[in-house]
Amino acid sequence: MSTLDPRVDIGHVHLKVADIERSLAFYSGVLGFEEQARYGDEAVFLSAGGYHHHIGLNTWESHGASAPPPGHTGLYHAAIRYPDRRALAGALRRLVDAGISLDGASDHGVSEALYLRDPDGNGLELYWDRPKEEWPQLDDGSLGMFTQPLDVRALLAEAE
Repeated sequence: MSTLDPRVDIGHVHLKVADIERSLAFYSGVLGFEEQARYGDEAVFLSAGGYHHHIGLNTWESHGASAPPPGHTGLYHAAIRYPDRRALAGALRRLVDAGISLDGASDHGVSEALYLRDPDGNGLELYWDRPKEEWPQLDDGSLGMFTQPLDVRALLAEAE
């Protein structure tokens, strides 16, 4: 079996939500994504920079529904990659200003990440990747990812 073409990437995430307006207030109002297309009160498509959509939100099967209970299968989190540390710091500033708490914050060696939940309980990771040449390596040359606490105060200071 051949390996996957390295140009393949993940293009967008589409989430079932309970309330379009509530989710739009979070993804657009707090995170800053721009609305690209809307289908009444049932679906909205959002992006950064005018792309057709990075995030789709719909209530087709979930209007008024509750979040799935813990301990069940489903999406662990969707990850939103920021271009650099300063942009991630700006996202953190927006979260703090909106009173949204984090579930965690980690330095993985290859990246720095913030973890939180959207209004429907969907897990989100907001992160930036360090340049590949800075990624940690083990003695055998393989990737040496790790998880250590991220200094959130220092990150937030970069947004000032």
